Amino acid sequence: MSAISIGQAIVLGAVEGVTEFLPVSSTGHLRIAEGLMGIPLDDTSVVGFSAVIQVGAIAAALVYFGKDIARIVRAWIRGLRDREERYHHDYKFAWWVICATLPIVAVGLAAKPLIEGPLASLWVVAGSLIAGSGVMWAADRRGRHKRGEDDTSLRDAMWVGCSQILALLFPGFSRSGATMSTALLLDLERVAATRLSFFLGIPALTGAGVYELKDAVGSGAAVGPLAVGTVVSFAVAYASIAWLLRFVARHSFHSFVLYRILVGALLFALLGIGVVN
Repeated sequence: MSAISIGQAIVLGAVEGVTEFLPVSSTGHLRIAEGLMGIPLDDTSVVGFSAVIQVGAIAAALVYFGKDIARIVRAWIRGLRDREERYHHDYKFAWWVICATLPIVAVGLAAKPLIEGPLASLWVVAGSLIAGSGVMWAADRRGRHKRGEDDTSLRDAMWVGCSQILALLFPGFSRSGATMSTALLLDLERVAATRLSFFLGIPALTGAGVYELKDAVGSGAAVGPLAVGTVVSFAVAYASIAWLLRFVARHSFHSFVLYRILVGALLFALLGIGVVN
């Protein structure tokens, strides 16, 4: 029997869709929501469910950035055939995304038992939410916001790609928070930092969802809740992406920093009094 009902899948899909690309930690919010609903966090079907519904959010990113992705892929294919095309920024950017994804894949496979075991604790989530807030605050203040998307390099992509490992190991740190903060420290503009975070997240998150699909279904995660959660995640994530890009064009990340600190402190309190465990 599945550990997650249809109703719970709708709630978790909405949580995933809202938080996947915002720098507030989707994994952390999913763990909190699961804890509040009494869903066992160490159940393998629950772990798989959380990874699979990410595919809905990633599909939303693929649709939203479809024209950009198609342009980059076409440039990459042309560059494989024509040496002259290899000087094009889009061709190089495609290779940068591939190279920058390799570190998180290697760490994810090597540290999977640790990630799904001790590091899955809500205590880790609460601490990571607050620690990540400090990093975001410092990055937003120190970054000079002077470089656009066309100014990115392989060095930028590798630093930003490797920063995803922080969120992988410490749920609550936030993948988008880590990548955006790193991009800001490299002096990228907020919109450029956000878009780079999206492009580097698509391969890693898609791979994680596909990798977990077999285990999620095989370990007892019912197809119905998986499908519902994924569809809800897609719809909510699409709206979330559109809102975030408009928001960062006009505002700093300070509101996200404050929100993360409040959620982390609240979670510490709920854990302390035994409301969640």
